[in-house]
Amino acid sequence: MSNAEELILETLKEKASLKLSIHKLTEEVFQEFKGALREIESSLKEKVNKIDNRLQIEYRENSPYSVQIRVAGDVLVFEMHTNVFFFDSTHDIWNLSYVQEDQSRAFCGLINVYNFLADSIQFGRSNDVGYLVGRVFVNKDKHFMMEGKRQMGFLYNNFSTDHLEKSNIKEVIFSAILYCLNFDLLTPPYETVQETTFSQITENAQTIKAVTGKRLGFRFSKDEDHIT
Repeated sequence: MSNAEELILETLKEKASLKLSIHKLTEEVFQEFKGALREIESSLKEKVNKIDNRLQIEYRENSPYSVQIRVAGDVLVFEMHTNVFFFDSTHDIWNLSYVQEDQSRAFCGLINVYNFLADSIQFGRSNDVGYLVGRVFVNKDKHFMMEGKRQMGFLYNNFSTDHLEKSNIKEVIFSAILYCLNFDLLTPPYETVQETTFSQITENAQTIKAVTGKRLGFRFSKDEDHIT
C-alpha cells in the first residue's frame, strides 16, 4: 500500500467516520427538538385558547430536516443542517482546554432557528425576509453551545460542560419564542417605499405579495440585539 493510500485511509478513519457519527447524533438531537416542539404546541394551545381562541399555535413538519411552530403571528423554523462543521482558528472555542485536549470536539452538527411572519407563509410571500435568531452546535460528546440574539446568546455558552438534555432543549425553544414575540414588525422608512409601479400594485392586490420583513428597509445591524 502506498503512503498516499495509507494517508487517505487514516484521514477517512479520523474525520469521515467522526463526521458520520456526529451527523447521526445531530439527527437524534433534532428528533428530540421535534418531540419538545410537539409537547410545547400541546401545552401552549390549551392555555392560549383560554386567553384568545383566535391565536394560533401549530406545529408542522416541512421535511425530515425542517420543522416549524407557529405562535400567533410568528413562525419559528428549526432547520438541521445536513453537514458537519469545524470551528475556525479565530473562534473563542479554541481557548477552552476541553477542545485543546481533543480537537475532534470542535466538529459540530448545526441546528438553525429562523423567524418568519406567519402571513409570509399563509399568503405565499416567497420573497419575504426571515431572520436567523439562533443556532445550536452539538459535538460528538453531545456537548453544545448556542449563538443567538439577546438572551439566546447567553443561555448556553459553556461548551466544556453544557450537555444537551430535554430540559435545556425546551429552554432553548422557549427563549427563541419569547425573542420572536418581542421582535416587532417596524414600519420601513418612508423613502424606501414611496415609489412603486402600477403592475406591482395590481399584483399585490391580487396575490398579497408585497415583500415584508420585521426589519425590511432597516439595516439589521442597527438592532441592539446583536448576535453574540
